[in-house]
Formats: sequence, C-alpha cells, structure tokens
Amino acid sequence: MEILIIKLGAKGDIVRTLPIALALKKKYPDSKISWLAKNSNKELIENSPYVDSVFVLPYVRNAKGISEHPKIPNKTQKFFDEEVRKFDVLYNFDIDEEATSLADRIQAGKKYGFFSQDGFASAFNLGAEYYLNTLFDDETKKTNKKTYQEMMFMAAELPYKKEHHPIALKEEDKKYAEDFARKNNLKAENLIGIHIGSSPRWPSKFWPAGKIKEFILKAREKGYQILLFAGPDDADKQKEIVSELEQKQVQVYFNDSRNKDLEFASLVNLCKFVVCGDSFALHVSLALKKKTVALFFCTSPEEVEGYGCLKKIVSPRLPDFFPEKQDAYSEELVNSISAEEVLKAIKSFE
Repeated sequence: MEILIIKLGAKGDIVRTLPIALALKKKYPDSKISWLAKNSNKELIENSPYVDSVFVLPYVRNAKGISEHPKIPNKTQKFFDEEVRKFDVLYNFDIDEEATSLADRIQAGKKYGFFSQDGFASAFNLGAEYYLNTLFDDETKKTNKKTYQEMMFMAAELPYKKEHHPIALKEEDKKYAEDFARKNNLKAENLIGIHIGSSPRWPSKFWPAGKIKEFILKAREKGYQILLFAGPDDADKQKEIVSELEQKQVQVYFNDSRNKDLEFASLVNLCKFVVCGDSFALHVSLALKKKTVALFFCTSPEEVEGYGCLKKIVSPRLPDFFPEKQDAYSEELVNSISAEEVLKAIKSFE
C-alpha cells in the first residue's frame, strides 16, 4: 500500500503530526509511507522509522514577498505537476491553499483531510470537518476539549490512543549537544531550559524580558542552571537578557539562535526541565519527554497533548483574549503568570 501524508508546516505542527505515521505503520505494516513537506522542515521527518521517504516542495520568497518555486528536478516536477503517480491513500493535514491544491491534484484511491474548493479549505471526509469548525467558528474553538493530535486522528479516521512519536536525533546532533554541555560544564540534574520566543503572529504568547529575568534570578537562587533558548526572531531579546544578567554576575547559558532544528532539539534534550510558551519548543520538549512547564496566555491549552510530562499554567486573562484577540499584545496579559507559579510547577516534578 502506497500512502502519502501532506503536512508542509509549521514545524511544531509537523512534530505533533508525526504520531499519525506511527499509527498508520502499525495499522498497515507493509505500507510505504511518503511525506510531503517544505524543504525547511525535512529533517524533522526524515529520521522517523515510520516514514519511508520524504518529498520536499522547495519554496523561496522573492524581494516582494511573493512565493515562487525555484528550479525543481524533473522527477519532482513530474510528481507535483504531471500527477503521474497514484497513491492508495492520501492524508492532507494542512488547510493552506498550497497544500489543499496539491491534495486536489495528486491522484489517490482514497483521500482524507482537506482540499481546496473555490479557494476555501474543505473536508474530504466527515472526520475532518470538526477541525475546520474549530478554525472558523470561535464558539467551537472556545469550547473544544480535543487535542490537536486527537483532531488529526479524527481527520484520518484513525482511533486515537495517545501515540507518542519521539524526535529521532542524528549522531552528529547528539555530539553537538554533548560538546556544548562539556564546554559549559552543564549538569542535567538541575538544568532548566527556557525558550523565550513565540511566533510574531502572536506577540502575547510568552513572558516579556523583565519577567524572564525575574524568573531566572529566582531559579538561580534555588541552585538551578539556566539554558536560554531563542530562534532568529528573538536573537536580540536573548542578547539583552544575557547581557543584563551578566552585569549582575548571574551566569546564564544560551543557544545559537541560528541552530538547525535538530541541533535545537539536541540542546533541549540536555535539560531536565523546560519552560516555554505554546511554541515549537513546547512540541520538541514533549516529543523528547522532558518535564515541561508551558505558559498559556492567548492560545488553547486543551489542544496540547501532554503525554504525562506537561504542567500547564493558564493565564487568568486568557478568556479575555482567546480566540478573538489572540493576536493582540497586552502588557497585563503577558505579566499575568508569576515567576513563583512556574518555579512551584517545576518543584512539583521533583
């Protein structure tokens, strides 16, 4: 049986869609599972023991911000544009036009998930309709109690058994982390990783710099080491925090904000505890079964599967912003979870 999964991005959603591949391989052990993703997300998928091949759809953005395809090798061009290959089953878990139009074009005997109808995302099957409703109906989104994984399994019409798919780290990435730990004399038993970033789309997803520094000072007083994580969008914020703490002679370790995805994951894997918002770091931490404290300010805590290693701290102001104003910034909102609450949650793991 030839199976195609379409999940192009975002990175965190790819990590929490990987359990689908595990479930499909268990149901169809002799199947060949292919995955279609953006090139930038390929390394998150290609080491999965349940995915046989990864097709990539390269994209670049020109100076005007318009997406365009670079030159694609003939084999890949035929795969996408001439539809010469037919799959037994296709699963599309993306609602963006880029993915839904591909789900329309690629031939398959049976299709699940989402396709494009008159430029709008529509459901191939009844099980996929619920997720669409959570996206386009605020009341459904507010009252939803299902995790993202559960909704994707519904879309695939597979029974959900809280399947967990770890991130498979390459040896080179493990060595990268080992060298980092040795160079900085990190001790895993008391290392807290703090991811300070969030998508620019949701500026209220995590603490501001002042609250992060307050937490770090309190954690250091308790004897914890701190590894401060940032991505490209938060490099300046990371530098500011580290610089100010160094002036107070407070030692903080930090990652390279340009880390590749698996380098980033390998450093997360060093930590005993992880503190983060609803972000890529959260899904990486859970995939690695780290003891995780997640702060929810403006997104749904219900949609995150905890796998028995997650403590959720929900802002008392969340109902005022979720979902109608979740893309707004509020100083009061981002300061509504205290450093003491998070430290208490970490201590409760011990």
